[in-house]
Amino acid sequence: MGQSDQISVLLVEDDEAARTTIAAILTAAGMTVEQTADGPTGLNRAGSGGHDVVILDRMLPHLSGIDIVTRMRLAGIGAPVLMLSALGRSEHRVEGLESGVDDYLAKPFEPDELVARVRALWRRASRRSHESVLLFGDLECHVKARTAFRQGRHLPLSPKEFELFRYLMDHAGEVVTREMLLRHVWKLSFDPQTNVVDVNVGRLRRKLEEGFDTPVLETVWGTGYRLVARADAARG
Repeated sequence: MGQSDQISVLLVEDDEAARTTIAAILTAAGMTVEQTADGPTGLNRAGSGGHDVVILDRMLPHLSGIDIVTRMRLAGIGAPVLMLSALGRSEHRVEGLESGVDDYLAKPFEPDELVARVRALWRRASRRSHESVLLFGDLECHVKARTAFRQGRHLPLSPKEFELFRYLMDHAGEVVTREMLLRHVWKLSFDPQTNVVDVNVGRLRRKLEEGFDTPVLETVWGTGYRLVARADAARG
């Protein structure tokens, strides 16, 4: 099997010239591409399933790319999303990634980088599909359903809180640094000089621990965070 010959892409882009160009690039790389030009249709097609990767333009008529991915994640649609946008500043990237986007590519971009990003998302999703449930202590992470539980109780996590929880579960018992979270959860290779990590970790901690007898998310001062499964965990 080739590297990309089974990748099915849903492309939602309202600019006809850009849509045609992107579709041609992906098709030349061996991918199949379904195209649509507006937000509501894109959301409907994403909900139908059958796509390995969804590519969303940020600015779309009637329903923005941010709105689409937010509704996808709330509906439990876990297909990886690559957002394309002329807005490439760090705060725009953070907003997109906070909404549940898996990767963010600023326009203009090189064709090879677009293909590489789509392939990387496909490979990551393919690996995850073999790990449907992650267990650690009394915590459960249901990857495909994008749901979380503690002691059998459902935890109402936002899309970004779930991504953070998933990454911590992947590294349960290990110290995860702030830089690791920025790189792997927010897809940032630089520090945006915001407290986005601390705020989201705080929100996640409250949802993991409120109403339970023992803490499970430990702050390792000066280093990062760690999920623990012992009664004497130190609260951060």
